[in-house]
Amino acid sequence: MRDYELDDRYDGDRDDRRPRPGPRNRYERPEPARGPAWYGMFLLIGLALGAVGLWGGSHLVNKFRGERPGLDPNAQLRAAVPAGPLDLEESEAVTLFENVKDSVVNVDVVMVKRGRWDEQSTELQTSGGSGFIWDTSGRIVTNYHVVAEVRRKPNTELRVVLADRTAYSAVLLGTAEDSDLAVIQISAPKDKLKPITVGTSNDLKVGQKAYAIGNPFGLSLTMTRGLISSLNRIIESPSGIKIPKVIQTDAAINPGNSGGPLLDKTGRLIGVNTSIATPNGGNVGIGFSIPVDTVNRVVTELIQSGRSLRPDLGVKLFDERRLRQARYDRGVMIERLVPKGAAESAGLRGCSFNPRGVVTQPGDLITAINGQTIDNVEDYERVVRDLQPGTTATVKIQRYPNELEIPVTVGGV
Repeated sequence: MRDYELDDRYDGDRDDRRPRPGPRNRYERPEPARGPAWYGMFLLIGLALGAVGLWGGSHLVNKFRGERPGLDPNAQLRAAVPAGPLDLEESEAVTLFENVKDSVVNVDVVMVKRGRWDEQSTELQTSGGSGFIWDTSGRIVTNYHVVAEVRRKPNTELRVVLADRTAYSAVLLGTAEDSDLAVIQISAPKDKLKPITVGTSNDLKVGQKAYAIGNPFGLSLTMTRGLISSLNRIIESPSGIKIPKVIQTDAAINPGNSGGPLLDKTGRLIGVNTSIATPNGGNVGIGFSIPVDTVNRVVTELIQSGRSLRPDLGVKLFDERRLRQARYDRGVMIERLVPKGAAESAGLRGCSFNPRGVVTQPGDLITAINGQTIDNVEDYERVVRDLQPGTTATVKIQRYPNELEIPVTVGGV
């Protein structure tokens, strides 16, 4: 409780009576003077708080940057252990790649947009694949479907990129759509042209090693390895004609590998990679290659004349399913003859029909060609594709009740 003493005196000259303050509370002390010690104490407290803040901020920054205890700014490189020698398979693969890589090229289709007089032309790659050097004249083999766009679209050109990444414009010499093959040519110095070594495919065995080199997804000079998974597959060419004796391999083949070489372990060309079987557009271990025996023949014809004749006997075959229903267990039957074709000229016969289209006389049943048994349409197409236009083939037929062998001069289409 605080006590106050009031002055009760009045000013005679004034009507109001004002209290006058007495002395302060006797317990209230005067404020002390703020000397240097007081300011020094607050300075020390401020410095301490600043140091704590700097330490905490640095800790948070380091934590944010992912730094952890245990970092050593004086850390040194670990000593590397020298590589061991390559094993036999590794040496085989490395040697093969070094020997063949300069023969493999990228084949690109580019669209050229011509500029005005004050603008430069621009190029846009529209598609691409692989290829390989065939000879020192600059001829290059690839797939027909790799270069087909050049014929379909205006303002498109062919561009070939060699292993050393030099690029050359190319011209289209010839195509064989039925075999999915094409030959193009570049003008390059001969010292840059290393022709591939050509092998054979009629002596291949399932289980042999197979190597593919190409340009999958634009990744130049990619090599993959696998086995020959099967032989004598049949695939469809861009024209819809069947290609027989195709090689199946599990060497990884992807979009962009088309037109590239399939090689045996010595680096010989044994096929041209052309397609894959896939449910999703990527490699699943089933790739197909056109056999080199077919490639060698077709490419030679393209170089000679710019076109390749597909061997043909000039017949249209009777539907195989209906033939089996008619109790013909083997062979293929001639339904119709192509006018002035090879079979008609040789005296072979097709079916006879009544006005309602019902067969009244069966056609000749082909059971063998050049000694090779013909059990079905697949056999017929495979054997005929190996014939050479202009040569003579011996066709074995059944013309009830006789069995005949008739020589036929093979035609070409």
